[in-house]
Amino acid sequence: MKRLENKVAVVTGAGSGIGREIAQLYASEGAKIVIADMNMDGAEETVQSIKANGGEALAVKTNVTVEEDVQAMIDTAVETFGTLDILVNNAGIMDNMFAAGTVTDEVWDKVLAINTTGVMRAMRKALSVFEEKQYGVIVNMASIAAVTGGRGGLAYTASKHAVAGMTKNVASQYGHMNIRCNAIAPAQIPTNITNSLVQPDKHGMQQAMRGVNLMSRPGTKEEIANIALFLGSDESSYVNGVIIEADNGWSAY
Repeated sequence: MKRLENKVAVVTGAGSGIGREIAQLYASEGAKIVIADMNMDGAEETVQSIKANGGEALAVKTNVTVEEDVQAMIDTAVETFGTLDILVNNAGIMDNMFAAGTVTDEVWDKVLAINTTGVMRAMRKALSVFEEKQYGVIVNMASIAAVTGGRGGLAYTASKHAVAGMTKNVASQYGHMNIRCNAIAPAQIPTNITNSLVQPDKHGMQQAMRGVNLMSRPGTKEEIANIALFLGSDESSYVNGVIIEADNGWSAY
């Protein structure tokens, strides 16, 4: 039996990068997938790749900063596949490494709206399903910046610390209902999000790069997806409220 047989999962930001990798792996393990992304071309590419390998998936255009979109992506999963078992909050953006002295209100508001408020709204909606069935799994994509102070800009670091805190809060408050919430905290994973650094803040970037020479190597999308599969499956049934640091020991130095 496949590890996610008969499960239904929503994966945000699954039109590319780590989100796509997670969605494809989940589908290969038997899950039915809702691909939630603002980029419908990318989302449809993910759907087609899943279907080409015999899986079930559909795409829903989703801006996680819009409450109606968040409601729709969960409702679509339930209406199409009958239920929801797993929510993967993967959608996120970086902040061009703006430090506390240079961050603008615009950057702050945008990063927090996507990385923090979007995660909260998705969990809130999913929990309405999970509470009724007394079962559910949430996998949040945090960052090594969620457990350290100098690996990102101020807004990104604050947003990911919030994700770590929300993860633990949900685990502590809903664990007795057989609802689990864990997070992954990757270090450098070459994807489109890391390629989005355009004209980064000089001071913030310089300070954040100080310890990069201690990193043994970047990680891969496949390695992060494998962690997401473990957390999404019943193999991790006794794991709740945990932030898994995926950095090959970088933060341990």
